[in-house]
Amino acid sequence: MTISLITGANKGIGFETARQLMDLGHVVYIGARDSERGQKAAEAIGARFVQLDVTDDSSVRDALATIEAREGRLDVLIHNAGVLPTELDGPTALHAFDTNAVGIVRVTEAALPLLHNSENPNVVTVSSTAGSFWAVTNPERPEFNLPLALYSASKAAATMLTVQYAKSQPGIKFNAVEPGTTATDMTAAFGVGRPVEESARIVVGIATLGADGPTGTLQDENGNVSW
Repeated sequence: MTISLITGANKGIGFETARQLMDLGHVVYIGARDSERGQKAAEAIGARFVQLDVTDDSSVRDALATIEAREGRLDVLIHNAGVLPTELDGPTALHAFDTNAVGIVRVTEAALPLLHNSENPNVVTVSSTAGSFWAVTNPERPEFNLPLALYSASKAAATMLTVQYAKSQPGIKFNAVEPGTTATDMTAAFGVGRPVEESARIVVGIATLGADGPTGTLQDENGNVSW
C-alpha cells in the first residue's frame, strides 16, 4: 500500500490528484491550512486529513508527526500548495516565496525521515514553466507575455530546490512538473485553463514513477522541459 501526502489538496489540482491516487489504491493524506475545508474534502473521497500550513513550521512538524505515528513511512510527497500573486511589492514577495519555495523546504525536511523508510520514495513539486528562463525569453511561448514576476520567480526557485534535493538525496526521486494551464480558483481571474482532471493526470504520472524513474527533472505532458 502506497502512502501519499499532498499539500494544498482541499481543492483544484491537489484535490483531483488525491482523487486519482485514491482510485489507484493509495492511502492519501490531504494537507490543508483550513481544517474544515480539508476535512470536508478528505471525507468526500475517503482520504485522510492533516492540518498543514506550509508557511508554519509547527504545523508542518505536527502533520508529519501524525503521519509517522499512523503509517511509519511516506512513499509519495506532492508539493502542491501555492499562490499566484498579481501585486508586486515587498510583503507580497515574502508571502509568495514563503508559500511557493520556502514551504517546499519546510515540508521536505520534515518528511525526509519518513521518505527514507519507503522502498520507492517519490517527491513531486507542482512547479511551472512560468519559472523557466528558456520559456519566458522565448517569444513563441505563452510564458513570454506572462506578467507574473513573483509567481515566475518563486516557481523558478521551486524547480531549483527540486534539482538540488535530487542531487543531495540520491535515494529519493525528486521531480518538478508543469501540469498545464488549468481552470482553478487561482486562474479564475484570467478565464483560462483546461479541466483539472487532465492536469492532475500529469502530476499522478510523475507521482507513480517506478524505482528506476528519472530524478532532478522538470517535466510536462510531453516530457522534459528546458529551464
